[in-house]
Amino acid sequence: MEKARPFVAVVDDEDSVRSALLRLLRASALDCEGFASGEAFLASLEARRPDCLVLDLQMAGLTGRDVQRQLIGLQSRIPLIMITAHDEPTIREQCLADGASAYLRKPLRGDLLIRSIQAAIHGAAPR
Repeated sequence: MEKARPFVAVVDDEDSVRSALLRLLRASALDCEGFASGEAFLASLEARRPDCLVLDLQMAGLTGRDVQRQLIGLQSRIPLIMITAHDEPTIREQCLADGASAYLRKPLRGDLLIRSIQAAIHGAAPR
């Protein structure tokens, strides 16, 4: 029996960024699905829980921090990688303190994102 590929959810309200990330993940042999909002992602959890979540910090509606807080409230243990175009040290520290596996700044380096996802899924620090 073939082992299932890891499933990664990508939440980013910018269509072009989300599409680019999904192409990168598929090219890296990861199963993935994109969501245009935090609300859409949270609503999807009943149907399928991802092995890792790539989450944009600054979005309309629920922000990445809002989604992270809701996941904490649900006692979710989904490994989370926060991505942002605007690095704010205080927010970075809060995201990491609240369990984010990584905090990456856009534009993302594809190799670093893939290593961060693999590390998050396997519970290790990215190399």
